[in-house]
Amino acid sequence: MQRFLCASALACFVMLIWEEERVFKERCGRTLVFRENTTVSWNISPSCLCSRKSLCFRGSPRVFSTAAQQRSTGDECGPEDPHDEPKHPLSDCAIKHKAIKLEEQVRDLTERYRKALADSENVRRRTQKFVEDAKLFGIQSFCRDLVEVADILEKTAESAAEEAEPSNPNPTLKKIYEGLSLIEAKLQSVFAKHGLQKMNPVGGKYDPYDHEIVCHVPAEGMQPGTIALVTQDGYKLHGRTIRHALVGVAVESQE
Repeated sequence: MQRFLCASALACFVMLIWEEERVFKERCGRTLVFRENTTVSWNISPSCLCSRKSLCFRGSPRVFSTAAQQRSTGDECGPEDPHDEPKHPLSDCAIKHKAIKLEEQVRDLTERYRKALADSENVRRRTQKFVEDAKLFGIQSFCRDLVEVADILEKTAESAAEEAEPSNPNPTLKKIYEGLSLIEAKLQSVFAKHGLQKMNPVGGKYDPYDHEIVCHVPAEGMQPGTIALVTQDGYKLHGRTIRHALVGVAVESQE
């Protein structure tokens, strides 16, 4: 009798396992896999046959419940049910808010990019201007020193011209004057080649950016405020004044 009960319990238990495996396949889409080297012991009493909830494997990590419980509680590893699909974590309002925030960031970055591009263009233009000015006015200091040599040469040529008058038959002095005149003309041509020009302000209006007043002279046949004489020539390098002309300005005579 005891053997008959054990056999019946074993048969019921096997049928229960098959039923649970079938339900598990339907829910999870995969077969029931037991761990290797797991010892399963059977401890079934006749009183346990009436309750399927108490059936379990000893030594197995999984406790099996009834099919009704699985349907009611659900299985985490079961196939996705179209009616139970998880909703998107972000709502429509949150998505719109995030899109607005991203658009603001794009506008901000675009404005920064435009400002950076404009700044870089300004820097490039200023740098190019500095390079061009360096090419043009890099010899400015040299020209300031060289015009002083031109002043000495001019004064020497004028002195030689006074001595080499037709009344003085000295041929050597005449040759010196001619040589100095040629040197002065050549020097002025070199100045003009490199953009260095002498000012001729006599008869023109006084300009504080180009002229420096050293004296006032009576306006005899000249308008007051005009330049009557030049005591030292002024020079410009590519239109920029590198040495002011020392001038005398005509004023009305006070009787």
